[in-house]
Amino acid sequence: MAPFGTRGEVRVRPETDFPERFVGLREVCLELPEGRAEMARVVQARITPKGALVQFEGCADRTQAEALRGAWVKIRLSMAIPLPEGSYYIHEIVGLRVLTEEGGDLGEVTEVIRSPANDVYVTETTMIPAVREVVREISLEKGTMTVALPPEGPPDAAGMPRPSGQGHTRPTKGDRRRAD
Repeated sequence: MAPFGTRGEVRVRPETDFPERFVGLREVCLELPEGRAEMARVVQARITPKGALVQFEGCADRTQAEALRGAWVKIRLSMAIPLPEGSYYIHEIVGLRVLTEEGGDLGEVTEVIRSPANDVYVTETTMIPAVREVVREISLEKGTMTVALPPEGPPDAAGMPRPSGQGHTRPTKGDRRRAD
């Protein structure tokens, strides 16, 4: 969140699949950068191509809006929009134990990286693309996610596939090409 203009509005980068919901919000929880949380009344909100512009009660100028820089806007769980079956909120994914179909333990999901193609689940040891071909089952009741690993194994924490031991890691003499 960051100040916008001189009248106390803030620009919020929505971390939701439903940004239009900002228009109907009346009260939110602001989690401030120093760790303090406080409830705030929404006076008005509008959606723009770069996010939501929100005016909070008691925030009438840029100086007051600046005090909210870096804060997170959170809603009560009861206000969450119901998702279709097989879809999950990020807070439901973080903390799940990731197991392979063979029974291997890849650790706990510590972060979800949002990307245009698909989300990526991060554990202490690997990164897992959130696609059906890889994520086979999510059990919120058991607190687990079961994944099918590609033949080359899971990527390392930097996102690079681990070498499978097959093929060459550098070109052989016959593979070299002249650059002239």
